[in-house]
Amino acid sequence: MLALPLTAAVLLHATPSQMGILTAMELAPFVLLSLPAGVWLDRVRKLPVYVVGEGLVALILASVPLVWYLDWLSMPFMYGVAFAIGCVFVTAGTAAQIVLTQVVPRERLVEAHAKNALASSGAEVAGPGVAGALIKLVGAPLALLADAVLLLGSVLILRGLQVRENRASTGKTHFWRDLKEGLRFVTRHRLLLSLATVVGIWQMCHQCAMVVQILFATRTLGLNEHQVGLCYMGLGLGTIVASTLGNRISRHLGPGPCLILGFAVCGLGWLQLALVPAGVWGVVSFVFMLLCFSAGAVLIFINFLALRQAVTPEPLLGRMTSTMRWLILIPAGPGALLGGYLGEHLGLRAALALGGAGSLALALWAWRHPVLRQVRTLPVPAAR
Repeated sequence: MLALPLTAAVLLHATPSQMGILTAMELAPFVLLSLPAGVWLDRVRKLPVYVVGEGLVALILASVPLVWYLDWLSMPFMYGVAFAIGCVFVTAGTAAQIVLTQVVPRERLVEAHAKNALASSGAEVAGPGVAGALIKLVGAPLALLADAVLLLGSVLILRGLQVRENRASTGKTHFWRDLKEGLRFVTRHRLLLSLATVVGIWQMCHQCAMVVQILFATRTLGLNEHQVGLCYMGLGLGTIVASTLGNRISRHLGPGPCLILGFAVCGLGWLQLALVPAGVWGVVSFVFMLLCFSAGAVLIFINFLALRQAVTPEPLLGRMTSTMRWLILIPAGPGALLGGYLGEHLGLRAALALGGAGSLALALWAWRHPVLRQVRTLPVPAAR
């Protein structure tokens, strides 16, 4: 979360445009590889893919301190690291999402995703603070080495899991036909297409604001690496609040309205940061923005993931997941580049303001969209 962008921002003195390119390079594999990855994942067991992916990310991150030690570290190398990590996330990240549906009844998917977020919230509270201290002590590249070691620990844990994966036989397979079948299923399903549209627009707003966050903290607010890490603990606090209350809010409002509420919470956080002056209140505003973002993102994704998984038949889960990730991340790359451009030419606050205002406008538009507003319970899987 911190070591990679801080390496670029502090050690390599990246410009806002370069930060935008760094983010866009991590997102590019989703656009290039998501659809074929989905076809492949529907034919294989998902857990081994997830395990191998964690190991590969560990190796990729470990390459950064090695290159730094050899004095070869540069922004083009960081672009390559970001692209490689994105390639792994396309497959392993999708596999991780599908594994959950193999062990949890579909009617409890919102609850499962909320508890999953709660389980990670402790790491989000402690992780950034520890990362900030570690980065200040040994530097961002060596902090990435510690990250790689922790990921190897994750691999050892995942290898011990026993998951019975239900893979229904679909008869004779054909790559292009199967790819088009997954794409056709999503684009012809009204709820899935609506979800892809609104979450895709939110991703554009999110990336526009996110690419300048580290630069805003270090250059506008004047925070050092350790202070940035302490501020990022606000992410974990927001995750705790939203994951604890998220399932209850979703049951009360319905999954659709709860997802829309997440857009508004994120937008509020980015917009208020763009308007508050630097100084003590600027730091408070930065922490509040991180809290709003994590809380809003949890409300969005526990419902987004549960809704899309609930309506999809088992044999199409891989292709549906990859198609949805492809659709929602197509706007994310342009959003990151736009945020970098605005940050460099109009100021960092302009990128934050556009992300915040866009997310609030999206929430208002989505509320007027009956397909989402009227979803009060999890639907059943569609006929294949």
